Formats: sequence, C-alpha cells, structure tokens
Amino acid sequence: MSAPHGFSEPSPGGHVLPAHIVSAFPQAPRPRKRRTGLLIGIFGALVAVAVVGALQITANLGYDDTRAEFDGARDTAQDTIAEVTLASDQLASTSDTATLLLNSDSGVLADATAKEALSASITEASDASASADQVLDTALPDAGAKPTVFWELFGASEGLRLDIQDLEDLDTELSEESPALADVETLVTDAGLAFLGSAATAAAPFEAAHLSAKNDDVIALRDAASTAAGASALDDSAVATFVALQDAAAQVVASENAELSEKAGPLQGVRLEIEAYARSLAPGVLLEFDWNPLVNNAGENGSMGGLTTWWWDEPDRAVIELSNSVAEQWPADRSKALVAHEVGHAISVKCEDMYDSSTQDSIEKWATAWAISMGFTDDANGVWAYGYPPQSYIDAAAGCR
Repeated sequence: MSAPHGFSEPSPGGHVLPAHIVSAFPQAPRPRKRRTGLLIGIFGALVAVAVVGALQITANLGYDDTRAEFDGARDTAQDTIAEVTLASDQLASTSDTATLLLNSDSGVLADATAKEALSASITEASDASASADQVLDTALPDAGAKPTVFWELFGASEGLRLDIQDLEDLDTELSEESPALADVETLVTDAGLAFLGSAATAAAPFEAAHLSAKNDDVIALRDAASTAAGASALDDSAVATFVALQDAAAQVVASENAELSEKAGPLQGVRLEIEAYARSLAPGVLLEFDWNPLVNNAGENGSMGGLTTWWWDEPDRAVIELSNSVAEQWPADRSKALVAHEVGHAISVKCEDMYDSSTQDSIEKWATAWAISMGFTDDANGVWAYGYPPQSYIDAAAGCR
C-alpha cells in the first residue's frame, strides 16, 4: 500500500511523523560583506586622482609660464643678435671701404701720419668683428615639443629655466658688442675722412709746387680737392673722390712736365723767372704762359709781343703768351713794362666792373693804365702802341689789385 500523502518513508528502526507535527528547523543567516574597505579604496583612488590632476594642472601651468618666459628671452636674444649682426655688417662695410681707400693711396697727397692712423683703425675693426662673430656663433637653445605627463613637464620646466639663464647671459654679452662695434666704426670713419681730408688739404701746396701746369689741370685739381674736403661719409663715393683727386694731381704733374719740356732750352730759366714775376703782380689770378718766337707779329729785330686771353667766370684765370724776345731782353724795364701790360689784362677778371670792356680801345687803355698805376713808366707799358690812357682809367686801375 502506498504511503499516505504527507508521510515520508521511515528509515529502518524509526517511524515517520506527520508533516504537520514535525516543525522545520530555522536556517542559519547568511554572513554580510564588509563595505568599509571598499569605501576606503574608493576614497583613496579619488584622492590619488585629485593629486595627480592637481600635479598635472600645476605642471602644465608652470611649464606654460616658464615656456612663455623662455620664448620672451629667446625673442629678446634674437632681436639683440639682429642688432649686433647689423652693427657688425656696417663695420665690415666701413672697414672694407677704408681698406680700399688705403690701397688706393699713391703717396702723392695723403699725410703719412693720417695713413698710419687709418691702418691702425682697420686692424682694430678686424679685432672687434672677430670678437662679435664669436658671440654671434653661439647657438640659441630650442624648447622642443611640450611634454604630456606632469613629471616630464616638471623636468622640462627646469630645463627651460636653465636655458632662460643662458639666454639672458648671452643677451647681456651681445648687448655689450653693439656699442663697441659702433665705436670702432666711428673710429674707422673718422680716420678715413681725416686721411681723405689730409689729401684735400695737401692739394694747395701741391699746386704751388707745380706752377707750370696748365690752368685746366690746376682747376681740375682744385675741384677734386673741394669735393674731397666736403666728404662726410666713408663710402664708395669717398674712395672714388680720393682716386679722382690723385688722378688730378698726377695730371698736374704730367701737364707741368709737358710745359717745361716745351720751354726747355737756354731761355727756360729766364722764362720761369718772368712767369713768377707776372704771378706776383696778380695774386689770386691763375696764370698760364705760352712762349713763341712771334706774338702779335712782334718778336724780331728787338720788338716784343704779348697777347692775353682771360675768362670772366670763376675761377679768375688767364693765359699770357709772350715772344721769346721778352725773355731775351729781361730784366730790362721795357720787358717788365710789357709784362705788366699783359698782367693788366689778366687781372681785369677781378675788376670787370671798373672799366668799359665793350671795345678793344677801352680794353687796351685799361691794361696800359693798370701798368702805369703799378709804376711801370716805360712806353712798352702800352703807351707806345695804344697811347696814353685817361687819368680816370689810371685812378680806377689803382683800385684793382
């Protein structure tokens, strides 16, 4: 027979009680997990994240500030480098010009002491340029790419601070170069202009030492000297001016040699004496002389001839042509009187408003009157050829010296 519902099969030696009689045993409670460790872990993680975040932010901001300071220091150094480079280039250009000037010297006009000073300044410029180039060759530090993590940012910031100090030191050193280069450039410029000026100053005594040169060549020398004296910058124009001045001086020498060659012979010494005498009568007038056997159809059989050509424009100048017989009869009063008459024509360039120069008769009366006013009474003064001039001419001529 089957067991009634609610009964279980009894184990051997026992019996089964009805289910409603048997009470159920209570189950043991499940153990609860401890949450304290989890909370601490979470809190610690949050703190770590916060610390790392703070470090990252601090490192980023610190790097950015340091990088900005680095960039500023580098820009400043680059600006100073540009200034020094410009000053160095200017000095090199000025020094090169000074060297050209020095190498162009023929030794004819420029002062030897000024030349030594210019040479010394060029040497000093070379030393200053070498010193500046050594500083300019210093490589500027580069910041490189910005790191990502905070520990690299801190390290990079420290490296930038060291670079900033190097840049500031370099900028200080560079800043000292520009004034030094400028001072040396001024030294070279002053020495170069003094050298050029010494040549210009020497032109006047050089002219006086070569009186037989032609007027045009002497005028060219004067013009070149005037240009050289007005030079205010040491540049290619100054070198060209110096070369032109020396060329003009060389032409004066060549011109004088040609003139002396034409005057060579037994009468050369007397001719030069007469020319010097004529110049003494007309200070400030540039005189050139030509000699020929016949002048104005005179020069033979004891006659003497003279002819003067003059120019009203600047500078005061004239060309006097004399017959050889003037030198042959020198120093007779008649020779001196004829020379004085011709000088009277020449010196009229200084006194053109003192007489009527519209007619040949008036022109000759003036020259005769001038010779008389100077005390030359021999009738070779122009009286024999043109007659005695009016007293008004003599009075006017007395004011022309």
